[in-house]
Amino acid sequence: MKKIVFSLFVLFLASELEAQQIPDKAAQIKAAVLAAPQDFRKGAKVYGYDANGDWTVLREGNNEMICIADNPQTEGFSVSCYHKDLEPFMKRGRALKKEGKNFKQIFDTREKEAKSGSLKMPGEPASLYVLSADKADYDPMKGKVDNTYLRYVVYIPWATKESTGLSTKPDFPGMPWIMDPGTHRAHIMISPPKD
Repeated sequence: MKKIVFSLFVLFLASELEAQQIPDKAAQIKAAVLAAPQDFRKGAKVYGYDANGDWTVLREGNNEMICIADNPQTEGFSVSCYHKDLEPFMKRGRALKKEGKNFKQIFDTREKEAKSGSLKMPGEPASLYVLSADKADYDPMKGKVDNTYLRYVVYIPWATKESTGLSTKPDFPGMPWIMDPGTHRAHIMISPPKD
């Protein structure tokens, strides 16, 4: 019985260590920039995780794009890249999440701050790209990922269906539509059909 318990403990510990393993900086950067259009990848700023799993800048950038590496603590693979004008919005969301706020609390706080002007939102449309895949299709140590899915978001704060001519729901897969219209978080969603 002791051998069984010990074996189970070793297996549990091994799986925990595997889950905690952080890819090196180069692998994180390689995978993170895959979400960006090709012409933005080389100069994008990249955030990710250090060897202890702490949030850090992996690479400074010299263009308009900021990319976020895959979080090794979450299931599957997901990276994103967005226009630098969205950074105050994204940074505030990360800070509120770290405080333990839920989605509604984060939304309400940023809405209030954006209305007051204390949270700067983009004055022009700003893009976000989100690339995802199943865990089985991602090799974190090499930064290699297969069978990816890319969706597109264009933030247009305060826009409405009347100001854009966009529906508030898609009539068919891949159709652009506006989500959260009339708010600081108003954005065009474009989710191509999955194969």
